[in-house]
Amino acid sequence: MSTTAQHTYRVIVRGRWDGLTAEARAKLLAEVDDHGLAQLQFTREGSLAYDTALHSFTYRYVIVSDAADGEEMAAALAEDKAETALREAGLGYRELRSAATDMDTMKINRKAR
Repeated sequence: MSTTAQHTYRVIVRGRWDGLTAEARAKLLAEVDDHGLAQLQFTREGSLAYDTALHSFTYRYVIVSDAADGEEMAAALAEDKAETALREAGLGYRELRSAATDMDTMKINRKAR
């Protein structure tokens, strides 16, 4: 019985707001202080950041998936989570794109003393 190694990925999903209703804009602006860069962190649930211009947004996710599936699968899973969250919140978006980093294979360069 072989088990597939699980890797942890940090995925950044970026997109643009699109077709926001007046109600959606008002809600986003009312909550903007809760979604600034200071609150942005990688979480399994996803962390959403945007500013008052309401042009674009960023989600940050921690995705755990099979190492054999690679960064492309992790990115696809994160984009799916972002789409679901945006749809459930009734927020219009376009141009989703993502970048994933495999935290298990990332090399850490330490400065020599």
